[in-house]
Amino acid sequence: MANTPPSFTIGIEEEYLLVDTETLDLAQAPEGLMAACRADLEGQVSPEFLQCQIEVGTGVCTTIAEAREDLRRLRATVARHAAAYGLAPIAASCHPFARWKRQHHTDKARYNALRRDLAGVARRMLICGMHVHVGIDEKERRIDLMNQLTYFLPHLLAMSTSSPFWQGDDTGLNSYRLTVFDNLPRTGLPPRLESWASYERSVEVLVNLGLIEDSSKIWWDLRPSARFPTIETRIFDVSPRLETTLTLAALTQCIVRMLWRLSLKNQRWRLYETFLVAENRWRAQRYGMSEGLIDFGSREIVPFPQLVEELLELIAEDAEALGCVAEVENARRIARGGTSADRQRRVHADAVAAGHSHDEALQAVVRHLLEGFHEDL
Repeated sequence: MANTPPSFTIGIEEEYLLVDTETLDLAQAPEGLMAACRADLEGQVSPEFLQCQIEVGTGVCTTIAEAREDLRRLRATVARHAAAYGLAPIAASCHPFARWKRQHHTDKARYNALRRDLAGVARRMLICGMHVHVGIDEKERRIDLMNQLTYFLPHLLAMSTSSPFWQGDDTGLNSYRLTVFDNLPRTGLPPRLESWASYERSVEVLVNLGLIEDSSKIWWDLRPSARFPTIETRIFDVSPRLETTLTLAALTQCIVRMLWRLSLKNQRWRLYETFLVAENRWRAQRYGMSEGLIDFGSREIVPFPQLVEELLELIAEDAEALGCVAEVENARRIARGGTSADRQRRVHADAVAAGHSHDEALQAVVRHLLEGFHEDL
């Protein structure tokens, strides 16, 4: 592989849930809403699997500052058009009390095929996520950096968790979304890949058997993008606040650059068994940041604020080079203040303590998520 620097461009995709501003329950996206969004956003918005969902994606951005402006515009446009129908978007991976059996999937060939192929598993897909693309032009380098980046996926998940409630119950997990998503085939941590050629051969086995049409049906937490010359990190819960999304995207971009920079010195991040990384993934899914993660080098559980400090030291040079120092340093605020899942639980507990019923407290959580969506716009 050549030592020519990759582009490290960045792209962000987010999925939102649409709620009725009076009932605070989920609502289907009217065709007029989708048409208005398409007219303004020119290919950067699309329906999702369920009719209560909407997806946006930034353009190819060279900096986090550019991504901020694009994503802010996308969020604001969706919110403005939704308001005309008495609706509003929330950026949380699960709605606190909505029932999946009451939702309807979008009538498109792609989604009809998914419903047919995935059967009952697909019906429960009342979840939203966030994806970050980082531009890596060389195919072999994509595979090499993916193998190393996998170690950091639990750290990124822990900071993003926003799905503690499911159908009105506190699940005890910070990311219940993954519990639902992991029921699909071809999900979870990516396997360790030997080369681009070996990856393509594996994909071709499934394509030639007619089981998938292309690699877009591989839904690992991290994958080579099926459409772009990028590696695509998919482990995140979607974040209510825009600034949290940008911090997670900046951290991803900087970690990828740091791993590339190691290669210039003939160094690389140690590859740990997927079995061990999966244990940290579970800890992040269950606890978010509150119980720390395992440092496999020192063989101890390290508090998350300490992990953040160590990570910021690792990527300081990269944040400077990529112009996102403020965004990555915002990780300290996230580590101190807790995740969205933690805040949702606090809102619920405060409402109950103030004399509200459990159902009223869940509505308070939705109002909190609505406020978070608009906070940075």
